[in-house]
Amino acid sequence: MSGARLELTANPRKTKAVRRLGPVDIAALRAAVLAIPEAIWDAENAAKPNKFEVLDTTRHIVFRFVDSPRDWRGSHDRPAWAAWRDRLEPVLAQAVRDYGYARGVFPRVMLARMPAGGVIHPHIDANPAAKWPHKIHVPLTTNRDVISFFGGAEHHFPVGEAVEVDNLGPHWVRNAGGTDRIHLIFEYFDADQPDPAWLAPLLSATS
Repeated sequence: MSGARLELTANPRKTKAVRRLGPVDIAALRAAVLAIPEAIWDAENAAKPNKFEVLDTTRHIVFRFVDSPRDWRGSHDRPAWAAWRDRLEPVLAQAVRDYGYARGVFPRVMLARMPAGGVIHPHIDANPAAKWPHKIHVPLTTNRDVISFFGGAEHHFPVGEAVEVDNLGPHWVRNAGGTDRIHLIFEYFDADQPDPAWLAPLLSATS
């Protein structure tokens, strides 16, 4: 690379604000999520791979995750995936139907539970593996005082409606209501889309 700084440009297919993907049938998944014992939430959160200070008190159950923060193409199932796969896959498939990818991949899949009064502090998803996949939310529970900031504007995402968000610009969430907010959050990319020109030099420089 002769000392040149590599510019990690974003996937041009990603939204730069929010993209409404429409309603999704979450009934079975939502019922199962609401039945998860507190002890399971605590144990899964303690073992999660995405431990970032900006997430504050938001707890997660992570089903799939990337092998490396530099490369979205490699990912793995975590222990909870096997038990939840049959409930998750129909929701994932409905949420991404409009993309039309013949070989779509879900490198990261998780539940995120923000308590009443919780915040996710302003940040961007800075790791290279976040540059390429679409970042999608499906709210399972919320309240009218949950506000998210994406694409330079505040939004309220209703239960059961999938939305792609801009994770590469500054974003934050606050739950000023009296109930938890639980979202299914996942990433999605087209395995047939050519890799960006910067990926191979990035990986060779760090190998």
